[in-house]
Amino acid sequence: MKTAFLGWMASVAALVGSAPQESGFLDKTIDYNGAAVKYVVYVPKAYNPEKPHPTILFLHGSGEQGDDGQNQVKVGLGAAIKKAEEKWNYIVIFPQKPKGRGGFMEHEKLILDIIEKTKKEYKVDDKRLYITGLSMGGMGTWALTCKHPEMFAAAAPVCGRGTPADAAKIKDLPIWNFHGDKDNSVSIKGSQEMIDAIKAAGGNPKFTIY
Repeated sequence: MKTAFLGWMASVAALVGSAPQESGFLDKTIDYNGAAVKYVVYVPKAYNPEKPHPTILFLHGSGEQGDDGQNQVKVGLGAAIKKAEEKWNYIVIFPQKPKGRGGFMEHEKLILDIIEKTKKEYKVDDKRLYITGLSMGGMGTWALTCKHPEMFAAAAPVCGRGTPADAAKIKDLPIWNFHGDKDNSVSIKGSQEMIDAIKAAGGNPKFTIY
């Protein structure tokens, strides 16, 4: 009886171990200030839990803030991934900023906690953790990168503005900034001032103007 039971347990373990890795846009929750906050993690079909995987943190714009846990995936990077999922081989983290005044840095702990939780659940390559974001998320990208330059391998702010006084902190980081010259929400001046400040500090950022 004991031998048969052990054999059955081994069979169950084998079946569990061979279960396919869940992939795609996965709904997640994390405890934040005593409440369950929703967010999304995109896991590519080619994800291998034995292999460190490049990972992107995406910060959404002001129109996508809230508590539904989904709007932040509908605009920007999430929408781009959905058009060609087979080409995306990155884990992508999509936090959602709660509604209210202020930007992402008012919820810095939420973002950092989500990153750490993702590292526990998936094989994130610490040497290839990238950050990008648009509009309010572009501002968050500049701010979070300047505060934690050692955390990210590269940054790609989109139509945001930063604090030029902090530019020297990220002069050695690969940066590619994007902005439209007719942006009525966030003036391109904010991006230009950051790029000029980084260059003045000895950096060599890329800047694409639409």
